[in-house]
Amino acid sequence: MEVLTDWSAVLGSAFTQFAARAGQYLPSLLGAFVLLLVGWFVARVMRSLAVRAAVGVDRVLARLTASGGTERAKLPQSSARVLGSLVFWLILLFFITAATQVLGLNAFTAWLAGVVNYVPTLFSGALIIGAGFLLSRLARDLVVATSSVSGSRQRELLGRTVQAVILVTALLVGADQIGIKVTFLVIIAAIAGGSVVVSVALALSLGARTYVANLIGGHHLRHSFSVGQTVRMGGFEGRILDLTPVAVVLETEEGRVTLPAKVYGEEAIVLRIGEKA
Repeated sequence: MEVLTDWSAVLGSAFTQFAARAGQYLPSLLGAFVLLLVGWFVARVMRSLAVRAAVGVDRVLARLTASGGTERAKLPQSSARVLGSLVFWLILLFFITAATQVLGLNAFTAWLAGVVNYVPTLFSGALIIGAGFLLSRLARDLVVATSSVSGSRQRELLGRTVQAVILVTALLVGADQIGIKVTFLVIIAAIAGGSVVVSVALALSLGARTYVANLIGGHHLRHSFSVGQTVRMGGFEGRILDLTPVAVVLETEEGRVTLPAKVYGEEAIVLRIGEKA
C-alpha cells in the first residue's frame, strides 16, 4: 500500500506540474493559432486581389493595343494563379514567423526572420522582372501596330526583337537586385549576342554578294550601252530593250531574255559593228 501511495503521489505531482505548464503555455498556443487563422484568411483575400489585378492589367494592355488592329496573346490564367499563390505564401510566411515568435521557438523564429527580411529584396527583383515582362509585351504590340515596315512578318520580327531586348534587360536588373551575380551572365550574353550579329552580318554579306555584283554591273552597262543597240552577251544576241539597275533585257530571235547585269564583269560583250557604245 505504501508503494501504491508513493506512485500515486508521484503521478499526481507530475500531472499537476504538466497542467500548470500547459496552463501557462495555452494562451501562447491559442494566440499562435489565432495568428495563423487570421494570416490564412488575409492571404486568401490578397491572393484573390492579386489575381484580379493581374487580369486587370492584362485588360488595360489589351485596350492600349486594340487600336492598332493587331491580335495579342492574353495573359495565361496559370500566370495569374502563380502570382496569386506567391502573394498567398509570402503573407502566410509573415504570420507563421509571428506565430513562432509567440510560441517562443527562438531558433525557428530567427531562421524565418532571415527569410522574411530577404522577402523585400526578392519581391523588388520579381517586381522589376514582372514589370519588364509586361512592358516588353506592350512595346512589342505597339511596335507591330505602329511600325511603318511593310509586311506582317517584318513587323512581327521587329516587335519580337524589341520585346527580347526589354525582357533581357529586366531579367538582368532583377537578378542583380535579388543578389545574383550577373557579371558572368552578361559576359555570356554579350558573347552570344556578338556571335549572332557576326553570323547575321556574314550571312547577309554572302547573300548580298550577287546583288551587289549586279548593281555594279548595271551601273557600268548603263554608261557603256544604251537602249536600241544590238549586242551579244551571255550566249544571247539581240537588241537592248531595257537597262535596269540589276539586269539587262534583250529582244532576241527566241524571245525576250533577261540577263543579270554582273555579266558585264564576267564575260565579253560584243557590240554589233556600226553601233555606238
